[in-house]
Amino acid sequence: MNDRKVYFKNKKILIYGFGKSGISCFNFLKKNNNCKIFDDNKKSIPFKLRKELIKLSQFPVFSFDYIVLSPGIDIKKCKISDFLLKNRSKIITELDIFEISYPKINKITITGTNGKSTTSKLLYEVLKNNKMDVRLTGNIGYPVLMEKRIKKNTIFVIEASSYQLDYSKYFRSKYSVILNLSPDHLERHGTFKNYAEAKFKIVKSQQKNDYTFLDNENKFLIQLIKKNRLKSKIIKVNYIKYKKYFRKIDNIYFNNSSNRKNLSYVLAIAEILNINLKKVINIANKFKGLNYRQEIIYKSKELLVINDSKSTSFSSTVPLLESHENIYWILGGEAKKGDKFKLKRKYFSNIKAYVYGKDRNFLINSLPSKVFYKSSLTLKETIKNLNNSMQNDKQKKVILFSPCAASFDQFKNFEERGKFFNKNIQYILKQNKI
Repeated sequence: MNDRKVYFKNKKILIYGFGKSGISCFNFLKKNNNCKIFDDNKKSIPFKLRKELIKLSQFPVFSFDYIVLSPGIDIKKCKISDFLLKNRSKIITELDIFEISYPKINKITITGTNGKSTTSKLLYEVLKNNKMDVRLTGNIGYPVLMEKRIKKNTIFVIEASSYQLDYSKYFRSKYSVILNLSPDHLERHGTFKNYAEAKFKIVKSQQKNDYTFLDNENKFLIQLIKKNRLKSKIIKVNYIKYKKYFRKIDNIYFNNSSNRKNLSYVLAIAEILNINLKKVINIANKFKGLNYRQEIIYKSKELLVINDSKSTSFSSTVPLLESHENIYWILGGEAKKGDKFKLKRKYFSNIKAYVYGKDRNFLINSLPSKVFYKSSLTLKETIKNLNNSMQNDKQKKVILFSPCAASFDQFKNFEERGKFFNKNIQYILKQNKI
């Protein structure tokens, strides 16, 4: 039985941004509404839809009931900034449309700085294994509005970014998860406080029968809880509580503290949903992770190669640096504003850093002086330098590609960067007959 509520009907709607999210919104709304499209890059609009495209010069004369904004658009730095600021009360998101259209559907929304995609995927696998009708959607790459055959018992696992939540007005989640918080996307949010409060919106919108899961060690989150009158049941996840379950894990993917903490959230959610925790551990032992997110692409007694191209901040990489020895660490790209490297001194001698890209000088200056480094212009040159350095090293080695920076100086996205690394590192493995 379809549980959709038809609220958006005979509305004048502007869809700004025509990527995956914008396309899904247009397809969802076009039947019952007058939908117009705008994108900073006109070429991204399919030719057959150009008749729905609004020109920049037309905005002063147009009026809309709603403006659906794609997450990547910064209203302060876009072509129609003045128009959006004047009409900010009309701005909604894909998540809002979903909430209004399916208000009774159970949602588990996962946000945080690091580990959102991995935790969302692991939870999805757990729920699926328990015969639930579960959908994996959101920032992980699958727009919520593209899902079909939604039933009353369907559960949505939604990975939500700060960008998606920041502009949302009506979105509410039965289960809200904030994994961790560290400074990120400050070029957009301005301050860490703004960034954290964008995430915290999923907690403030909840009702008394809803659940919030968050890090019991995050002082900033604890302060936000004290400052706000919250209606939901707050569950402070303490990963030490689940140590007895970690001992049953036989999967190298969970050998670092960040993935064990993320697994703790899945265990905590499973408890609330009355799922046997032994089943969760069985799924975790089979879990292979996602491409380019701490992905193990080669493993032997002599060498471990990890592709963590998704890493765009120091905080996402530190748990990996703490979990291995004799690390050849490749990092580089467009560094994030306000990012700082916090690693305990005892790990410095484990690391040889190979730094490349646009902001290599910033990244080098962020490293402690005792950490060995080499600098290169490109990722390809960096891999070559690393290969030369490894020749006389007979110890067990770890090659860690965890860039701690955005990919856009040399690649279209982190996926393209990850593929490039896999291709070039395979060439080196063959050369060395590994």
